[in-house]
Amino acid sequence: MMNKVAALYQFLRLEQPAAVRAEFQAACAALGIFGTILVSPEGINGTIAGSPQAIDAFVARLRAPTAERPAFERLELKFSTAGAAHFDRLKIKLKREIITFGRSVDATTRLGQYVAPDEWNALLDDPEVLLLDTRNGFEVEFGTFEGAIDPGLTSFSGFKDFVTARLADAKHRKIAMFCTGGIRCEKASAFMLEAGFERVFQLQGGILRYLEEVPQAQSKWRGACFVFDQRVALEHGLRIRDSFGRSD
Repeated sequence: MMNKVAALYQFLRLEQPAAVRAEFQAACAALGIFGTILVSPEGINGTIAGSPQAIDAFVARLRAPTAERPAFERLELKFSTAGAAHFDRLKIKLKREIITFGRSVDATTRLGQYVAPDEWNALLDDPEVLLLDTRNGFEVEFGTFEGAIDPGLTSFSGFKDFVTARLADAKHRKIAMFCTGGIRCEKASAFMLEAGFERVFQLQGGILRYLEEVPQAQSKWRGACFVFDQRVALEHGLRIRDSFGRSD
């Protein structure tokens, strides 16, 4: 039996993150859901798997408010499928940040302009665009977009240093950026706008939504997309790529 997989995040101020963690722990355990969710004062981020009914019930729960938290009304959500062996543990973790950046930025208000997957190729064809891969170097080795700049990061927290050192003269250029599911671009774009960059764009839903929605024949993506779970890497149609480079 194939599980339904939900990759999700939302930046949302949580006044009681420990209570939210306890809620999620109990709800996921009761529904038979496995995977990982990070909870912090700035929101939630995770990938979970379970029966379609269980995942749908948990998502519905997120979109309803409780006494401890507001509703996750702007949840960024992507669905795929995977075998039960790819998700066999449940981890609900309390963190300072849902994606570690090492600097306070407000990713709930001023962000880069979202670009839908079906409009992304046209943006990349613009010769004025500087295309940035905001992921770590080992992720880039699995695959990336044609013409993308690899900042050579070992951790996302190094992105701000790359921008300061390498892009000081590019503040008037069009900057297009992408990451796995979109979450890193939220912080990266907020930081760049604060730093004085004028035209910042980000791939809505990240690489995963692009691979889901854009036909392979029209794709500018090359390779596979590394994911931080036991599936390891995904290809077009969000098919799982095995260790030998084959797709399920």
